Amino acid sequence: MDNLIDWFYGQIVGFLGNFFSEMGNMGVELFELDWVQSVVLFFSQLGWALFGVSLVVCVFECGIAYTSGRANIQETALNILKGFLAVCLFTTVPVRLYSLSVSLQGTFAAGLTGYGTSIGTVGQQIIEDLSGVESITASSSSAVGLGLSVITSPIMLIFCIIMMAYAVIKVFFSNLKRGGILLIQIAVGSLYMFSIPRGYTDGFIQWCKQVIGLCLTAFLQATILVAGLMVVKDHALLGLGLMLSAGEVPRIAGTFGLDTTTRANIMSAVYTAQAAVNTTRTIVQAVAK
Repeated sequence: MDNLIDWFYGQIVGFLGNFFSEMGNMGVELFELDWVQSVVLFFSQLGWALFGVSLVVCVFECGIAYTSGRANIQETALNILKGFLAVCLFTTVPVRLYSLSVSLQGTFAAGLTGYGTSIGTVGQQIIEDLSGVESITASSSSAVGLGLSVITSPIMLIFCIIMMAYAVIKVFFSNLKRGGILLIQIAVGSLYMFSIPRGYTDGFIQWCKQVIGLCLTAFLQATILVAGLMVVKDHALLGLGLMLSAGEVPRIAGTFGLDTTTRANIMSAVYTAQAAVNTTRTIVQAVAK
């Protein structure tokens, strides 16, 4: 009976982990829609246009610095190469990295819960367990132990169930909006293509950290939630704490520089776009004179 209950519970939790994995795949499939691909193509062309303008500005700045003997042609060429690689990859690498994190999350969830294990495998395990029992008395002495059985107060039981539902719903809504956040990050990333060839890479590095933080959160949140659900069966309060900690993954990642929010990134990108417009206007006025 213990093996059967463990199997049924693992299948239920595994279904939840697989459900979160499918939600993550919906975020990946978002980029397969025609209108989304058109939006990504637009921002890709915008990134190439900003890269072209930045290339001209970079050459002008290098020429001006060369007249005073302060030019570094090697560093300028390296910055141009960085900008070229960034403008080629900023629309594809985030989607591939997010797809990899979702796939790993589904694999880890299946491994933790045993999701997809057939009833025949459970029967074989039961036979192996019974073959090691010396008497019926020893077999009947083992009771089915659930972590919730130690909670005797109905109010405490209701509180634990509410907290479990809160943790699951919080991760659910986080997964639901993650594909749209990634699309916004790709759109914002195009505005940094003006500053990279000129050697200003701080904003783009922060953008890369945000993409990595988004993918890391997609992997860790669902995995920790599934692990907490598996621990609840044996240790209710410990598993509940593990489930609630899944909602703190974005905040902890932000503490270490992997902020998944787009607010600061958008403001930095706006300043970069304003600098691009002002610099282009100055060059056009200089050429006209």
